[in-house]
Amino acid sequence: MASKTQPIGVFDSGVGGISVLRNLHRLMPQEDYLFYGDSANAPYGVKTVAQVQQLSRAIVEKFIAQNVKAIVIACNTATSAAIDKLRAQYPQLPIVGLEPAVKPAVMRKPHSRVLVMATPLTLREQKFQELMQQYDKLAELIPVPAPRLVEFVEAGELDSPAVEAYLTELLQQYRGQVDAIVLGCTHFPFAEPAIIKVMGPTPFIIDGGPGAARELQRLLREKELLEPLGHPGSVSFANSEHGAAKLELSKRLFAESGR
Repeated sequence: MASKTQPIGVFDSGVGGISVLRNLHRLMPQEDYLFYGDSANAPYGVKTVAQVQQLSRAIVEKFIAQNVKAIVIACNTATSAAIDKLRAQYPQLPIVGLEPAVKPAVMRKPHSRVLVMATPLTLREQKFQELMQQYDKLAELIPVPAPRLVEFVEAGELDSPAVEAYLTELLQQYRGQVDAIVLGCTHFPFAEPAIIKVMGPTPFIIDGGPGAARELQRLLREKELLEPLGHPGSVSFANSEHGAAKLELSKRLFAESGR
């Protein structure tokens, strides 16, 4: 039986999921979090579905060995590829995933134009295709694959001239032409200042992190697994890439003030 005192496992293909971890910690600071970044195997977005499923299962097994009470897949790609199989394999374990925040972006304004930035695998997967079909009569949805942005964030490069040049190449044609931008990869919120530089302040920018945090809180409350508010929560970081660089980057990204 799970107990309130057990930690919550949060994982991503690299350090991008720290954007989700910040949302979790902001909403539930009393909880203990174990964050695992699989930077040695990043990016997931250009791998096969089978590869992502295998990598995700191995991380979940690590977390189960650490006696977690819930898991957050802080990665849109891993959610698309693996969450259904993981939930079927571990039915007693609350597992929350990420999906592009298309619905709130579309619902803000009737007949809007919405860019959906994500990895190639996320955009190809059935979950995203179903999202597209669900909302394509309410808005014009424009998928924009941005795999190199993951690599920039993994290198700690968030707002450099190279990042700006890459985003300009991807997005310049849409400047002044769209109402919202969905950040469909957990790495992308860290590049939001660079996106705003290229696109200007007008488009509404949204990601799935806050929604995932609320969903986990709901599940934990329902199962009576929330730590009491007075509990001094903790956050610890691990990464599959050897050396201290990724752990230092993880701590720096977590310390940065999010939106």
